Amino acid sequence: MNTKKLVAVAAVFVAVGALSSCGNTIRGMGKDTANTVNATQSAGHTVAKAAK
Repeated sequence: MNTKKLVAVAAVFVAVGALSSCGNTIRGMGKDTANTVNATQSAGHTVAKAAK
């Protein structure tokens, strides 16, 4: 295998690794956002019950 092909294959592997990392980060941010919304709603329900 010549050097140009080796560099191209290595670049593809790096790109795939970088894209999969981004996917995991975005998925994690989505979970964090969902947890924040749930916690905020729970706090709102608690305050509403205390106000009664």
